[in-house]
Amino acid sequence: MPTPKILTRPDRARATVRALIYGGLVVLYLLHNDWWLWNRDDRVFGLPVGLAYHVAYSLLIVVWMALMVRFLSPAGEPAAGAGESHGGDDG
Repeated sequence: MPTPKILTRPDRARATVRALIYGGLVVLYLLHNDWWLWNRDDRVFGLPVGLAYHVAYSLLIVVWMALMVRFLSPAGEPAAGAGESHGGDDG
């Protein structure tokens, strides 16, 4: 029987961050359906409250996606565009 792999401290921290990011993704999915704002006529900065909510939600999603790219991308993969030419003549 193979022995179970013992997680080192950095591995445990990485696993915890991954779990928090995936858990947060589920919460963000549930928050997308703003059913509690459907019948409200309030205004925020002149916008209907539902539209203002989605503006804030979209900004939060941008930050969350950046966190996902930062912490969930494979460690050995080069960054997108690394070492690529951008179409100009260098010489």
